[in-house]
Amino acid sequence: MPRDSALTPPPRKLLVVLHQEHSTPGRIGYWLREQGYELDIRRPRFGDDLPRTMDEHAAAVIFGGPMSANDNDDFVKREIDWIGVPLKAGKPFLGICLGAQMLARHLGARVYGHPEGRAEIGYYGVRATEAGHSACEEAFPDSVYQWHREGFDLPVGATLLAEGDDFAVQAMRFGRNAFGLQFHPEVTYAMICRWIVKAGDRIEAPGAQPGHQHRQDWHQHDPALARWSRAFLRNWPQPVSP
Repeated sequence: MPRDSALTPPPRKLLVVLHQEHSTPGRIGYWLREQGYELDIRRPRFGDDLPRTMDEHAAAVIFGGPMSANDNDDFVKREIDWIGVPLKAGKPFLGICLGAQMLARHLGARVYGHPEGRAEIGYYGVRATEAGHSACEEAFPDSVYQWHREGFDLPVGATLLAEGDDFAVQAMRFGRNAFGLQFHPEVTYAMICRWIVKAGDRIEAPGAQPGHQHRQDWHQHDPALARWSRAFLRNWPQPVSP
């Protein structure tokens, strides 16, 4: 029997893709649950399947991870290809850090390392474009938390929302409801402290900031990032016609 869209409420399940065994969606997960979404967490790296359709999901988020969107691992390729499922269905998609780079790869853009080997690990300034300022009612933050050694070019047809110095594309929108954020709006203070300890070797990369500066800058810059992120998420998971 065909589904009667006038009688059937839209799904409130939201697909979350994580890349490490003990990763969490951080405060993004908390905010989405607060909005009434059930999080369907999957880890393709450890054998979880991805849905063939988005019929049972309202939206999808792919988070970051230590791997590269250029890796040849099967799960990386599968995730990049799978992004076409929410895009074709007109369902909201959000890529964060690695997830944003996967979105760029899916759309045919380059993912690349800095020519001087520089990384962005810590808080860095970004400049919102006119489109970025209108992404939600809250002011776009001027400093965001980063943890990456690769960036991506703006795909053909995408809109630049924010730019930076070492890595030009910091946020983008494709279509009406697919977004890629190079930075990490999900981080809590506890997550920052854990990353500094568990991946402290990466702080030695050129351009990376020392661990004590991460903790210090969190108090200065996180309130604005949190306000913007929460306002953005209140409007983001809205389906559009494919």
